[in-house]
Amino acid sequence: MSRVLVTGAGGMLGQDLVAVLATRPDLKVTAATRADLDITDPAAASGAVAGHDVVINAAAWTNVDAAETEEAAATAINGDGTANLAAACATSGARLIQVSTDYVLSGDAHTPYPEDAPTAPINAYGRSKLAGEQAVARLLPDNGYVVRTAWLYGAHGPNFVATMLRLAAQRDHLDVVDDQHGQPTWSYALAERLVALADAAVAGRAAPGVYHGTCSGQTSWYGLARAAFALAGLDPDRIRPTTSDRYPRPAPRPAYSVLGHGRWTAAGLRPLPDWHTTLADAFASPAPPAPWKVA
Repeated sequence: MSRVLVTGAGGMLGQDLVAVLATRPDLKVTAATRADLDITDPAAASGAVAGHDVVINAAAWTNVDAAETEEAAATAINGDGTANLAAACATSGARLIQVSTDYVLSGDAHTPYPEDAPTAPINAYGRSKLAGEQAVARLLPDNGYVVRTAWLYGAHGPNFVATMLRLAAQRDHLDVVDDQHGQPTWSYALAERLVALADAAVAGRAAPGVYHGTCSGQTSWYGLARAAFALAGLDPDRIRPTTSDRYPRPAPRPAYSVLGHGRWTAAGLRPLPDWHTTLADAFASPAPPAPWKVA
C-alpha cells in the first residue's frame, strides 16, 4: 500500500493509528478528524477516499448509553457513514478496514466467539455497529475487512484504566464488577495489527471478512483494575469485587466478550498478545504521556 486514509484520526485509536503509520516513510497518510470529514455526507466521503488505496475507519459514535435514546443518530454514523465509505471504496478500488465491536454479539456465550458466530446485539450501539458491518459485507465483498475490538484503553481518550487510576487518588477502595468478562486491549497494539492487516490485504495474503482485534486471554473488569493498580504501584486489594446489578446502565452490557482469533493465523498474521503483556507495555511506554502515569 502507498496511500492510507485514517478517519476518526482525532480519537483514541485514530491517534495511535496515525502514530504507527508515521513510522512508515513509504506511506502517504491522510489523517481526517471529525472536523475534517463528516462520513455521513456521501459526497464528502467519496472525495476523501479518492486517491487512497487503503481506508481505516476509526470514526464512530462511541457513547453506548446515549445510543439507547439516540439510536438514529448513532446509526447515521456507525451504519450509514460506514456505508458511504464502503461505497466510495467500491468505486475507487480501495480496501476498507472497518473497526467494529464485540457488542454485535449476544454476550451470553461461555467459550470464545469465533469470527463467524451469529450476530445478535443486545443494545442500540451494537445494532448501529452491526449496520456498518453489514454495509461492508454488502458493498465490499472482496475488499472489505471488519475488525471487532473490545475493552479498549489508550493514551488519547477516556477509558477504564485511566478512570480507575484517577479514582484511586479520590477513594480508599473501589468496587468493580467481576461478572463481565472480556479481553483488555491496548489501542496502540491494535493499531499496529490493523496496519499489518492492511499490508496483508493489499498484498493479497489476507482474505476479506471479519477478524477479531482483541488481546488474548481473558479477565473481568475487577481483574483488570487489580492488574492496573499493581502496575501503577498501588495496592490491588483496594479493589473490591461486585456485581453488575449494583451499577445499572441505560444500555445492557454483554456478560461475555471473549473473542477467538483464528483468522489472523489463517492470514499468516500474529494475533494480539496476552492482555497482561500489552497492559505492561502500555505502562512502560515512554511516549506519549498516558493518563495512567501516576506519581
